Amino acid sequence: MKSIGFIISLSLLLLANPISAHIFPNISSIPSWLNNNTKCAWDQFQKLKGCRPGDRVNGLSNLKTYLKNFGYIPSSPNFSDLFDPLLQSALKTYQTNFNLNVTGLLDDQTLAQIQLPRCGIPDIVNASSSMNSGKPTTRFHSVSHYSFFPGRPIWPANRRDLTYAFAPENPLSDEVKGVFARAFARWAAVTPFTFSAIDSFRTADIRIGFYAGDHGDGEPFDGVMGTLAHAFSPPSGHFHLDGDESWVVSGDLRSAPVTAIDLESVAVHEIGHLLGLGHSSVEESIMFPTITSRMRKVDLASDDVLGIQELYGGNPNGNQSPPSSTTTPSVQERDVSRNGAAPRLLSFWWSPLLVAAVELFFLR
Repeated sequence: MKSIGFIISLSLLLLANPISAHIFPNISSIPSWLNNNTKCAWDQFQKLKGCRPGDRVNGLSNLKTYLKNFGYIPSSPNFSDLFDPLLQSALKTYQTNFNLNVTGLLDDQTLAQIQLPRCGIPDIVNASSSMNSGKPTTRFHSVSHYSFFPGRPIWPANRRDLTYAFAPENPLSDEVKGVFARAFARWAAVTPFTFSAIDSFRTADIRIGFYAGDHGDGEPFDGVMGTLAHAFSPPSGHFHLDGDESWVVSGDLRSAPVTAIDLESVAVHEIGHLLGLGHSSVEESIMFPTITSRMRKVDLASDDVLGIQELYGGNPNGNQSPPSSTTTPSVQERDVSRNGAAPRLLSFWWSPLLVAAVELFFLR
């Protein structure tokens, strides 16, 4: 009986969150019950407006955890609600990276930026930030702000023809797969890489899946309009998207619900991480960490191209410019090396292994 109970408990655990990712062909296909959902993951921080050094306010500990998650504050087992020098220093660094007035205070601009949905990869790793370093470049007679993962990991020289596959537990339409193909093509246009879709998720160089909450890689998703996605440094190849978001495949997002997120915009950003780019402080760049809802941003900026070509060089066929988007733009995503642990998938019903184990048990 204990064995049966264990199997049943295991099956319930594995069946947690048996939902499909929220992916919609266009804004008109988003159901009304999602249209009414305007609560976002980091709305709680708005109540901290006006807090000053020395204040003790409920919720400041949560803000410290947020800043810790993105590299601005060292880890601590117990953050307090005190507006201490550590928090003020973290805010100043955050404001520098996001081109805000450097006040160390929770002003309107800073809180608005903090509440935007963003990539889950940290802006600072090992207490070192290069987002706003301002590297001069003579090629475009400008200043670049791209960055790399610690140690500048890249794909080996003998791996320029990369394959990608989608988690079989997340069945996707050809239209959705086409979004990722276009996103890969934007990077292929300015690098020596080619990207080809294959069926084998296990053997693919890049593995793409939609997940919910704690999905086993130590980087849990947090629901609507918080952390949208994360991808790990080369050559891990893991690319995870939050299945709780309202992902839109195509069309003009300007009249979309406030929680609508353009899938291709986030895909292009995360592929930059897969290839070795960190975040940039150039707001127009693909590698800027945040994106507003109802915004489409898919064209590589010069900062993105400079960064990726510093790692790999340009396209050997002579094409140095990425393809431009022909879709109407609309109104206005943590940098770390990971161990690439395989995640718990968002959407599945009965695992074949579990079914086999149950059958074997009852046939014994």
